[in-house]
Amino acid sequence: MRRKKAWIGFLFLVAAFALAIPAISADNGKVYVIPIEAEVERGLQSFLERGIEEAEEAGAEAIVFEIDTPGGFVNAADGIARLLDEADPETLAFINQDALSAGAFLALHNDEIYMHPNGRMGAAQVIDQSGNAAADKANSAWLASMRSAAESSGRNPQYALAMADASIDLPEYRAAEGDLLTLGAQEALDVGYSEGTVSSLDELLEIKGLSGAEVIQVEENWSETLARFLTSPIVVPILLSVAGLGLLLELFTPGVGIPGFFGLFSLMLFFYGHLVAGLAGYESILLLVFGLGLILLEFFVPGGILGILGILAVIGSVLLAGEDVQTTAIAILIALLVASAGMVILVKFFGKKLSMFKRIILTDATDTEHGYVSAVNRPELIGQIARSTTALRPSGTIRLGDEYIDAVSEGRFIDSNKDVKIIKVEGSRIVVRELEKQEEEE
Repeated sequence: MRRKKAWIGFLFLVAAFALAIPAISADNGKVYVIPIEAEVERGLQSFLERGIEEAEEAGAEAIVFEIDTPGGFVNAADGIARLLDEADPETLAFINQDALSAGAFLALHNDEIYMHPNGRMGAAQVIDQSGNAAADKANSAWLASMRSAAESSGRNPQYALAMADASIDLPEYRAAEGDLLTLGAQEALDVGYSEGTVSSLDELLEIKGLSGAEVIQVEENWSETLARFLTSPIVVPILLSVAGLGLLLELFTPGVGIPGFFGLFSLMLFFYGHLVAGLAGYESILLLVFGLGLILLEFFVPGGILGILGILAVIGSVLLAGEDVQTTAIAILIALLVASAGMVILVKFFGKKLSMFKRIILTDATDTEHGYVSAVNRPELIGQIARSTTALRPSGTIRLGDEYIDAVSEGRFIDSNKDVKIIKVEGSRIVVRELEKQEEEE
């Protein structure tokens, strides 16, 4: 009996230990993995802010940022860098492909950097809208940011500066004067810009002693993906062009129609994307509603002032919602040019065929086929002799029989009471010449 009880007690202990194993392994913490992919812009910043907030609320041990980006906008990179600096968990950059330009800058704002054997890091020169090197003022500020990023993580700033300044000579890393520095995985390890080379995320977690941690992949939701697309520098001018063209057509063809619908829908997409990305505030939405209200009032209170103020308010709201004033102003200028050109093309080539233009284009023609004659043509007058009743200098009046006719001389002055010969009739224009004595005798 005692032996039986002992066996039962032993089985209970084994079962309790077996149940405790998952609980122990589950207590190894959480690791959040957040991708930094495609272009660095404000839509990405909004996504990363959400991911870091979720990791902090869950008490994550670390956040791994998987980086594969060709770079992007400086102002967005600055905002994301602040997020990385202020994150509570340990931040680890895993460059699994490219960390170029702004991507290299963001990698330097992590606590540690790990690279895939095929990873690259560097080529961080700031460029302007046309793809050329930025002005000295902007470049100087960016170099200072690159230096600070390297120094804040205890790395030699010379290599960070060489990534952004082609004048720094580092021929041993294929970056002689005139070339920007781009480090491979082994080179980054040699100069202290990488803590290790790993082939996978699992290998990175094993090195950090987090192989038993719960890995949580943070992915963009549909609204964030849509917002990143709608705030793209290529898409923004397209949206504004469609909005401008649609609203212009609707303005000249009153009534709720297809052009107005597409114009308003494009404008809504623009503001939706910028609102989700954290670029647009409610003040820009209120200014937009105010502007559209003024434009609607213009239909009931003609005069033009309300319409002009409404258009200015709408443009102002777009500027407020944009990523920066200069970029948004360029997009608005492109949209205005496209909308104006589109309006001209539609009116010139399709105006008479499209029903929407019938209210603003006169399609009736006053031609001879419909019985309209601007002046009676009198070719039978050519060759007849008349008498000038007034001086022709060169225009005046002649009398042909009992009829008085307005006429012009062919160029010379003709006094009154002179015999003249009608030599040309061009509609209502009758040209005469003074008769020579020889012609009078004949």
